[in-house]
Formats: sequence, C-alpha cells, structure tokens
Amino acid sequence: MIVIKLGGSILEDYMPDGFIEDLKSALQGESAVLVHGGRKIVNEVSAKMGKEQQFVVNPKGFRSRYTDKETMEIFTMAMAGKINKSLVASLLKHGLKAVGLSGIDGGVAEAERKKELVVQDERGRKKIIDGGYTGKILRVNIPLLKLLTDTGFLPVVAPIAIGTEFEALNIDGDRMAAYLAGALKADQLLLLTDVAGLLLDGKIVPKITPGELQDLQSKIGHGMITKIYAAQEALQMGVKEVLITSGTKEGAITQALQHQAGTLITNE
Repeated sequence: MIVIKLGGSILEDYMPDGFIEDLKSALQGESAVLVHGGRKIVNEVSAKMGKEQQFVVNPKGFRSRYTDKETMEIFTMAMAGKINKSLVASLLKHGLKAVGLSGIDGGVAEAERKKELVVQDERGRKKIIDGGYTGKILRVNIPLLKLLTDTGFLPVVAPIAIGTEFEALNIDGDRMAAYLAGALKADQLLLLTDVAGLLLDGKIVPKITPGELQDLQSKIGHGMITKIYAAQEALQMGVKEVLITSGTKEGAITQALQHQAGTLITNE
C-alpha cells in the first residue's frame, strides 16, 4: 500500500501526460490512495468570489489558511469539486480507475473542530484567535477505502473531514495523507512538492531519522515544516517510510519510491 500526497503546485503547474504515466507505472500491481492539495486554485476561486484569504502562522512554524464559515464553503467547492474532479478525469483518461472522495464521504476522516488557534504576528508576538473551521483528525475509517482499493480502484481524497457536529472541516493535506497512511498501514508515504527534498544548508538530505529531525527543526522553513511533522506522525502510526521529493522532475514518483531521489525519512 502506497499513499501519495500531490502538492497543489503539481496540480496547478505540472500535470502533463508524462507525470500521470509515471504514476501509472509506479502503481502497477500496488494498492494506493492519493491525497491532493490545491491552495493556489482555492485562492483564485476565492478572489473571483470577492473573498480575501488570510493565512496564519503558529509558534511551531505551521502556516495555514484561516478558515471562517464562508472560506470553508469556498474551500469545499474548490477542493472537493473543481480540483478533485479535474484530477479524477485526468487519471481516468490515462486508464487509472480513479474515484474522487473527500474525508466527509463515508465518514472516511472524522475530526474535531479547533476551538481556538495560537498564532504569531510578524514580530513573533503570540495571540489567540477563534479556531474557525479548521480540524484535527480524530480517527480514520478505512472500510470504504479498502473496498475501493481491494477492487482495483484508486481513491483520490480531498483534504476535508467531517466534524463532530457534521460540519465540513479544513485539514492540512500533508497531515491528512499521514493519517490515511497510518490507518491503512501503508508501506510508503510519498509527499510530492515543488522542491527536490529536505534542504539543509542548500543541500538535499538523502536520508534522515525522526530523532535527527528533532534537532534540526529550527532550520526548517514554513513550507517544509508541515511535511516533516506529517512524516513523523506517519512513522509513529506504523508507516514504514516517508519520502519527500519534487513532483516536477521526469520520473519523480518511480525514482522516489526506489530511493533514487528526494529525502527518505525512516526509523531505521
């Protein structure tokens, strides 16, 4: 079992036929689940609807979309609608039996709405704000995903969960992928992004352990820190290895899964 997170930048800027053919080749004979992002497209849809988007950073360095009720409605429309269905159509075109879902469908991902968020301003000062419609995953229910993968389908999951009051909640895509991978006991979690891997001092780190990452977190930027946390969570939940690599290179998926590109994070 492989879980692959497609970063929004790949969907927006790099979904040529070669990319999907590489995905098809890499998944030959393998069960898999895809999770996708799409921040830029959500921003574009929001702008057309006249809704300005806000982003916040918490003290640990996580940068996230502030999701009020109107933003959540737009987020759901863009993520579970426009982005998810466009991706599914592209995969079907290339012979992959893709099925579009969100974490709401079948109660795949259940989450608790965050009551408040601790954020910091440009000067590093902390303040507490209302949590909006952002969620923390409580549990993943895998029967629907297993039913699909066991019968040869490829679930394509938008990062939206169902809340305890049956409301839609925004979930970080990397964290969604980590929780799905953990629940499915995946062998590999592949986080595809627009950079070659974890960069430290300008160089790609080919392999690293969670323990080593702990000592380096202060050197990791906003764009990568969420992926590092997701990787650590996945390993704690029993995933064998996590790979972070660029999805914009030819053969990126195949090379990463064969440990020929990107950064490998493993307990071993």
